[in-house]
Parts: sequence; structure tokens; C-alpha cells
Amino acid sequence: MNFRKIIALISVLTLLAISILPSSVLAASPVNNDKTAAETVYDMGIGWNLGNTLDACDTTSTHPSVTAYETLWGNLVTTQEIIDGVKAAGFKSVRIPVAWSNLMSSDYTINADLIKRVKEVIGYCMNNDMYVIMNIHWDGGWFEKFATNYDESMKKYTSIWTQLSSSFKDYSNKLIFESLNEEGCWNSIWNRWSGSTGADKTKAYNILNNINQKFVDIVRASGGNNTTRCLLIAGYATDIDLTCDDCFKMPTDTISNKLMISVHYYTPSTFTILTEDASWGKFSATWGTDAEINQVKTDFNKMKTKFADKGYPVIIGEYGTVTENKETASVRRYLSTVCKTAYDLGFCPMLWDNGTHYSRSDAKFKDSEVQAIYLTYKGGRNIVKLGDVNGDGSVNALDFAMMKSYLLGKITAFPIDNGLKVSDLNGDGVFNALDFAVMKQFLLGKITVFPAQK
Repeated sequence: MNFRKIIALISVLTLLAISILPSSVLAASPVNNDKTAAETVYDMGIGWNLGNTLDACDTTSTHPSVTAYETLWGNLVTTQEIIDGVKAAGFKSVRIPVAWSNLMSSDYTINADLIKRVKEVIGYCMNNDMYVIMNIHWDGGWFEKFATNYDESMKKYTSIWTQLSSSFKDYSNKLIFESLNEEGCWNSIWNRWSGSTGADKTKAYNILNNINQKFVDIVRASGGNNTTRCLLIAGYATDIDLTCDDCFKMPTDTISNKLMISVHYYTPSTFTILTEDASWGKFSATWGTDAEINQVKTDFNKMKTKFADKGYPVIIGEYGTVTENKETASVRRYLSTVCKTAYDLGFCPMLWDNGTHYSRSDAKFKDSEVQAIYLTYKGGRNIVKLGDVNGDGSVNALDFAMMKSYLLGKITAFPIDNGLKVSDLNGDGVFNALDFAVMKQFLLGKITVFPAQK
């Protein structure tokens, strides 16, 4: 018997078995509406950073209150109106960087007022049905101590995430935890300019690999919604090339398809950071040559190949540019190019904004043309969920019935575009009775993820 005849026989037998599956079984089957990391990132659209606010800190002195720190670097106290304006400007996601050490006792207990305030700001976002990323930001730079006092640093890190996991475990899965910011690198041990490799490089990378694994383990063990919450893993220095290095390892997880990867993008720094010449680079006022635009595409495609294509969706946690001494058209071109390139690849690009671009007092962008760039993303992406062949947002017995009708020839098309692709649950490129059998296994709770998602 040749291969095609075997497949045909399997298809007929599978159809026969499924056709007699009792309707009572289907009615009682579990419905899995929980988004994978890839689906979540796709739904996050574009994002905005509440920069230089709850992450503002002072390593030289202490301040008396949460508000004193929140306004320390010149920004206003965050309000519902500020976040409303961000949502109206086209953003579906907000990243909230936090310096938890600002109000922390010597035993690493976080002040309850700080946790309460972060909850309030998260609430402003949730009121707008926005996704929120919460992290440990620069936080006074204490992550450097992992190189010299690893055990004590890990004790502090463990304490912070144990408290945060407990405090936020009942929040919806629109809240995403991020393991750390861009401090996950130890140049005193190894750096890309030193020329050294081997043990030093492995040691430096393994510090971050261990931190990220500890982060996942703490969150998952805390229960509540944290058992299925999407977690954002910080890349090495959140640098694309360093994160794509084989020394960087994604942590293991107790649940499939819930990890994301974060990198930042300020390339070229001579344009995005420098406002005048410096010892390490010559200031550039303009940006946007064909070579510069292609560099963005090249860099982001590295992340697609290394991570997104392997099931780890990408968040560009920060990108942006200063505006001082910059050609306005170049600033607009840079922001637009980075955002569009990332978005078109299915990434979530998140603008770093410390007050440079968005006026918090006016609740709108200072440059109307920059505002127009982001407004084009206001509608977000049309999400098509694998297995949701009738397009109602759920994968359940109704989809099962429609698949059966299609296979029996009772209908010739699905209600949604790309319905055949959505129905290819085993990922072999076609829809047939084998996918129908996979759906049965899913509805009966024998599998929780379709093979095509793995």
C-alpha cells in the first residue's frame, strides 16, 4: 500500500471515529482562551515607555516619598489622563520601568507605598484595556554587584521578584513581568572589545542565564495567574548581536509558549544618543540613508531568525532618539522606520520616552507628524488564532463542527480569511483529517498546545 493510500485510509477512519464523538463530550470540553506569547506580542501592537518616572532614582541621597522619586527627574506625577492620551495616540501597550530599591529596607523588603503606587499606574493602563510590562530597571546600578558578590545580589533579586510575584499574581495576563532591564552584562568579566573569549565570556553570560532562570522559577512557583503569565526575558545587555550569541540561553519553563525576548535599539548611537561629538563617536544630525534603513532590517531579521521563528516572540523594549541638534525630518524618519520594521515582523516596538516626544502636561505628542506616525497603528493587528476557524476568538466545539462540515464537503470555505491555514493544527502545510484528530485531542484536554505552535 503506498503512502497516499495509507493517509487516505487514516483520514477516513479518523473521520468515522470523530463523527460518532458524543455531543455531550464536546459540550463539556475545556475551552483554552489563553494567548501564547506569540499571540500576545501580536496583540500588543505598539508600545510606549513611562520613562524617567517610577525608574527615577538617586544613589547619593534618599527621598521621603514615592512622589518625590516619581518626579525626581523632571516628569509629572503620572495620571489617568496621561495614559488616556497615550492610548488615544495609537498605543496598546505601556512599559513601566521601576526602581524598587528607592524605598526598600536593609532586608530587601519593598515599601508597601511603592507597590501601591505601581498598582495605581498599572490600573490607569488596565482601565484602557492596555498591556503592561513591569520590570526592575537600572535601580541604582546594583546589578553590577553580581560580578563581585553574586550570592548577595541573587538574594536581593530573589527577594524582589518573590514580593512582586506575590503582590501581582492575581492581575490579568495583560500584565507581563520583565526579568530586568539592560543591565544584564558584566564588562568587568568580559566585553566584546576585550578580545577574550572562553571561560570569561561564558561566566558573564551564565550570570544572566542564571538570573533569567531564577526569575521564571520564582514567578511560576508563586501561583495565581503567574502560572500562565507571559514573561519577558532580557537579552544580554539587551543588545541584538550579544543576545543572538550562542552563549545566551533562554530559560526553561514549566509551561509552553509563554516566554518572550527583549532587546533595545539605539543604533546608530551617534544619531540616537549624541547631541555633540564625544570621545567615542562623532555626532550625527541626520539619519535615513538606504544603508542605515537596511541596517535596521538586517538587525531585526537576526532576532526573527534566532528567536521569533523558534517560538520566542520579540519585544523591542526600547527604541528612540534625542531631538536636540537633530534634523526634524531625520527624527521622524528614524522613529517611523524602526517602528514599522519591527511591527511588520510581528514584534512589539516600544518607544522610549522620558518626556522628549510626548507632552504629559498636554497629553499629546509635541510633534504632530510624529503623532500621525503612531496613529496609523491605532487599530492594531487583526488576530487570527490557530484553530479558531469561525473567527469568534475562541477555540471550541463550534470550530470542531465547522472543520467536520468542511471535510465532509458540506461547506467549501471557512468564515475567516486564511481559514485553511488556521486549521493546519499539526503544521504540515495542509488541512485534513489529521488536523481534525488534533482538534479532538485538544478539546478532550489530552493536549494543551497544537503541534504547529511548538
